[in-house]
Amino acid sequence: MSVVLVHSEEGLKQRIDVRQHQLVGDEPIDAGGTDAGPTPYEYLLFALGTCTSITLKLYARRKGWPLEAVRVSLRHAKIHAADCADCETRTGMLDQIEREIELIGPLDAEQRRRLLSIAELCPVHKTLTSEIRIRTRLV
Repeated sequence: MSVVLVHSEEGLKQRIDVRQHQLVGDEPIDAGGTDAGPTPYEYLLFALGTCTSITLKLYARRKGWPLEAVRVSLRHAKIHAADCADCETRTGMLDQIEREIELIGPLDAEQRRRLLSIAELCPVHKTLTSEIRIRTRLV
């Protein structure tokens, strides 16, 4: 299991270390940051989109299907629970992620349908839609 270390820097800018990679996180200027990197929610979308694309590519490869590329477009918003007819939460606000998947290659309709259902099985999607427990301690 990798360890992700986040170090606060000047203002709201964050340095993120994971394995041999260094990333930057920040907030947009209008939110008090310097826009030096993606926001935390953008990283969340990045994780879901990357996982979705990798999962679909691996599945198609294993099946020998002609999937040439995958493009995943994601958006996050806070919506009123009352505006969501099929949500369990009935009051207040809830998070909504919109995910659009473009499958590139000469796939037939059944392959495309199956890949769409496989997208729901990517590990990050399953994590985001399951019960999550975050244990926090001060060190």
